[in-house]
Formats: sequence, structure tokens, C-alpha cells
Amino acid sequence: MPDEKERTFTITDSNGKTTEYEILFTFDSDETKKSYIVFTDNNKDKDGNIITYAATYEKDGNKLELNDIKTEKEWTLIENLLSQIEDKISE
Repeated sequence: MPDEKERTFTITDSNGKTTEYEILFTFDSDETKKSYIVFTDNNKDKDGNIITYAATYEKDGNKLELNDIKTEKEWTLIENLLSQIEDKISE
């Protein structure tokens, strides 16, 4: 799990463009046995909503390795968690 003090990380794409992302939260799933990270670059979509991203991750020292989410089951898990968080914020 990323350190709580480490709230941001950067990714350099294949064109050399570097983007900084803010970590919103991380969680481990007993069901999939994977660690997940939800993050944003704080850009907004056409409706004004902040765009968020999700990935599985592994941390080795200071290196954070992100991997694509590969199954519909994993996306459903993340979407359900985000929905629960939105409900709690709305209360």
C-alpha cells in the first residue's frame, strides 16, 4: 500500500509527457487477492465531474507498479465501493 504521506505519483507516457496523479484511496480485496488504487489527475469530464482512474498495484520500495484491471468482476467491485463512498459523502 502506498504510504499515507505519499498522496501523489507521476507517470511518464511513451511520448515523454509526465502527469502527476493524486491518490484518492487504496484497498485490498480478499476476494481477488489484489491491491487496488483509485486516483485522479483532477481533470474534469464534459459534465464537470472529476475523472478518476483505477488500477491494481504492487509497491516495491519507492516504485509503484500499476497494472490494468482485467475483469468485469474487478470493475464491479470498484464501482460498488465508489458508490458506497458517494452515498456516505451524501449523508
